[in-house]
Amino acid sequence: MFGDVNCLSFVFSVMLFSWNVREISIMNVVSRAKNIIMTPKTEWAVIASEDAGTNTVFLGYALPLIVLSAAAAFIGYGFLRSPQYLIGGLGGSPLDWGLHSALMIITRGILEAWVTALAMNALAPNFRSEKNPGRAMQLVVYSLTPLWIGGLLMIFPRFGYIGLLFGLYGVYLMYLGLPHMMKTPADKVVAFMMVPVIVLLVIYLAIAVVF
Repeated sequence: MFGDVNCLSFVFSVMLFSWNVREISIMNVVSRAKNIIMTPKTEWAVIASEDAGTNTVFLGYALPLIVLSAAAAFIGYGFLRSPQYLIGGLGGSPLDWGLHSALMIITRGILEAWVTALAMNALAPNFRSEKNPGRAMQLVVYSLTPLWIGGLLMIFPRFGYIGLLFGLYGVYLMYLGLPHMMKTPADKVVAFMMVPVIVLLVIYLAIAVVF
């Protein structure tokens, strides 16, 4: 897949599309990201009062963050990576690695949002929680905010994977968000949280195999 022009076309098509959908407001994305990270308890209450549209939440919030992470990886691996820093010894030109990394992050981000939200919505009744696809998408997307922001560190390839540790804070965000978004009883929150953890692990393993 390295050097494939179609990969380049796909990556930039996603980037251009994400910045042209009308739902996107950069200031709204920045404000929401800051609030969900800094004041999550009050922000979840605000989110619970908003309309929950799966496409609007994904296109207007998740996709810009995913694209920014992909752009950081493309720049980091494609232009800033040291020639001595060879990933797995597989070689390939820097541009090839930039494209590969960007495509991987976009694919992974889309799967993280949609598959996890679908799984949580489908299994909600098993945890005495409310089925609502829009709320499930909100819960997943906003909980993944630290992970996607941490992905910006991919612009420095040697330190990029440290950004994955930011995702651990997302576990806490989901813990706080489940009662607001899915009406999960307090005694079912921890058990319900195992669903996204398992789904995300499967996604990461699948991406590792494919890419």
